Amino acid sequence: MAKIHFKSADEIELIRKSAQLVSKTLAEVAKVIGPGVKTASLNKMAEEFIRDNGGVPAFLNYHGFPYSLCISPNDQVVHGFPNEKELQDGDIISIDCGVILNKFYGDSAYTFAIGEVSEETQKLLRVTQECLRLGIEKAVTGMRVGDIGFAVQDHAERCGFGVVKELVGHGVGLQLHEKPEVPNYGKRGSGVKLEEGMVIAIEPMINAGRAGVKFWNDGWTVSTTDGKPSAHFEHTVAVKKGRADVLSTFSYIEDALAAKAL
Repeated sequence: MAKIHFKSADEIELIRKSAQLVSKTLAEVAKVIGPGVKTASLNKMAEEFIRDNGGVPAFLNYHGFPYSLCISPNDQVVHGFPNEKELQDGDIISIDCGVILNKFYGDSAYTFAIGEVSEETQKLLRVTQECLRLGIEKAVTGMRVGDIGFAVQDHAERCGFGVVKELVGHGVGLQLHEKPEVPNYGKRGSGVKLEEGMVIAIEPMINAGRAGVKFWNDGWTVSTTDGKPSAHFEHTVAVKKGRADVLSTFSYIEDALAAKAL
C-alpha cells in the first residue's frame, strides 16, 4: 500500500501557488464562457494561460488524456473531452483543471451555468458547492476521511440527489493522485485519520437523479446512467488543526462572472 506523503509548510506554500494558478486559469475560462462558445477554444486558452504563467497543464498526456482541461457538459460527470460543439443556453458544464508549478500539483473544478438554467439545476449547483464546503469543514486534524465523505453524502442525499461512488477525491502534491483516497460517501469516524501535513483534493460529484454512472468507450468520459445532469466542484485543501486551509479559491471565478453580469 502506497504511503501518504506528508508536506512541510514550505511544500504546502508551493502547492498553494499551483492551486492558485489553477483558480486563475478557471477564472480566464469564466471571462469568456457562455452560449455559442466551443469548449475546444476554452481548452486552448487554458493551456496557453497556464504556460504563460510558468506552469505545465497537469492533465495533458496524463495516462494518455489528450487535453489540458476536462470539460463535462450536462449529464457528463467528469473527464469529458473538449470539442467543437457550441455551448447552449441552459447547459451546465463542469471544468476540471490541474497544473504543475515548481514540481507541485494543484487541482480544482467548477461547474458553470450557461445562460438561464432550470431551478432544479440551480439547486444542484448550490447543493454541490455546499457539499464541498461541508466536506472541507471536516478536513481538520483528528477527523477521518469517512467524516468528509459522510458530510458530503448526508447533505446531498437529504436534498434528494445522488452521490457518485465510483470516483473519489485524493491526496495531491508531488503527484496528481496520491494517497489517501477521499470518497464522497462514508461513515463518521471511519477511514484514514487526518493529520497536519496532508494535502487532499475534495471533489463532490453529485447527480440530479440516481447515483449510477457509466464509463464511455473513449476510456475517459463518465456520465450519469439516467441522463440527468451532474455537478462537480473541487478544492485543493491542506489539513490543519481547527480549520482546514483551502489552497485553491473560487473567488477569481466569481469575480469574473460578476463582472460579466454588469
